[in-house]
Amino acid sequence: MIPIGTAQENNVSNAFSRQAAEFDEMDRLNPVIQRMRNQVHTHLLSLLKPGDRILELNAGTGIDAIFLAQHGFEILATDNAGGMLAAGAEKIKALGLEKKIQLQKCSFNNLEDLKAGTFDHIFSNFGGLNCSENIENVIKQFDRLLNSGGKATLVIMPPVCPWEMLLALKGNFKIAFRRWNKKGIRSHLEGAYFNTYYYSPKRLYNAFDKNKYSKIAVKGLGILSPPPYLEKFPVQHPKIFNALCRMEEKIDLRSPFNSWADHFIISMKKN
Repeated sequence: MIPIGTAQENNVSNAFSRQAAEFDEMDRLNPVIQRMRNQVHTHLLSLLKPGDRILELNAGTGIDAIFLAQHGFEILATDNAGGMLAAGAEKIKALGLEKKIQLQKCSFNNLEDLKAGTFDHIFSNFGGLNCSENIENVIKQFDRLLNSGGKATLVIMPPVCPWEMLLALKGNFKIAFRRWNKKGIRSHLEGAYFNTYYYSPKRLYNAFDKNKYSKIAVKGLGILSPPPYLEKFPVQHPKIFNALCRMEEKIDLRSPFNSWADHFIISMKKN
């Protein structure tokens, strides 16, 4: 177990707390993120059953928790960034969803701090767990928290991203192959520095105990379509963007394409 308050953990929390005030607006105005989030939501809803109780890791300002609550589910939304949780609390109160969504400050490294029982689904969106130095240590904690037949859905950034690798053609080798660094890369956000680690679907799959868990699906997000930091692409090239999205939908569940992407969704089931 990673001790509470490591430099990595504190820097990540500080960075995202500082970003909380503008996070929702950045999300809303980015058509690439909106498409990806819709894909994640569609995937989640296909796996959830009425009455399921959900634990969300890296809940941020509660965008996904609010969506799930509005579809009738109960969520314990956790994050280690106090600024994100404060922003989420304001929205949840304004929408009258306090009975559906509970908030708790908690790091994914220390899930033993959760005393709220067990869950039918564990969910983490948009690479929050890429800030973990050791993804295996995070996943080992799931077993105590998941009910029998429960599921885990994680959205992770993999080592291979075709759009980034294309930058090698422009001579930008630093960005093109940055995800290949197994020791992680130095990231900068809102004046804070921390490491980002990239994990393959195979590594995620192997982190689960095969005697207890089976794979449901691995789905690529941003295989052919551009990554979120190219948010102007859909506006400047709408026909090309839509064509790329249609082609991507034909291969996003197929190996190896589903692991060559900006993000991937992996869902596992506890037997």
